[in-house]
Amino acid sequence: MRTETIHLHAAGLPVTDFGPVLAEEAGPLLFATVSGAHLYGFPSRDSDVDLRGVHLLPAEELVGLREPDETRSRMWDRDGVEMDLVTHDLRKFVRLMLKPNGYVLEQLLSPLVLHTSELHAELVELAPAVVTRNHAHHYRGFANTQWRLFEKTGELKPLLYTFRALLTGIHLMRSGEVLAHLPTLLGKVTSPGYLPDLIAAKAEAEHAGAQGLSGGAVQGDVEALHQVLDEAQGESGLPDAAGGFDGLHELVVRARLGAGPVSR
Repeated sequence: MRTETIHLHAAGLPVTDFGPVLAEEAGPLLFATVSGAHLYGFPSRDSDVDLRGVHLLPAEELVGLREPDETRSRMWDRDGVEMDLVTHDLRKFVRLMLKPNGYVLEQLLSPLVLHTSELHAELVELAPAVVTRNHAHHYRGFANTQWRLFEKTGELKPLLYTFRALLTGIHLMRSGEVLAHLPTLLGKVTSPGYLPDLIAAKAEAEHAGAQGLSGGAVQGDVEALHQVLDEAQGESGLPDAAGGFDGLHELVVRARLGAGPVSR
């Protein structure tokens, strides 16, 4: 196993060694990456750390009578920072990849890598084949959910999640690239000029409110980006259905039967 330590300057992550935590996982861990606000580019000083990844169940746990532990989740506090780790078994994760699920692709392709493997690298290589026009539905739905939460709470966090989802979806439809980092997206997709200030305000407090913003103007900007996403989907050259099934199937079988390296 090779585990990397990500320091504060990389993405606002706490200075800590994740290795001992990941080493406690039962069975092979194919990869672990950072998701959530740190991946999206607007963590707060008191943000928790969302870790996501894939584990590999032994074949005997899938062919017997007991239900396999396909999803594992645990939370803990380390050095005063709340962390949570959620991993899926490889087969479940690949099945999610074959659906229009942008969230799992963001986890797989996250540049904030805590642990990697040869199979992780193979999954990354196969990921472009599963991207479709229908991934726009994922980002549209996620943006709608976060917008409703913003209307209820008035907090910056769901508002930034709303904009992040819309800009990620637009960029994906136009380029085929899964990009979740909001500050980078601001340079690629035309967006409201107040977003850098909102990102800066969010950095000061996890539950900061959206003071000083005109609700009607913000709603208009969100609706305009929804229209841009609709147009980008309609004009996208991405396929309607995911490809790569055979390659992903072969990878899962090979990994389950132990033919080839699991971690590095």
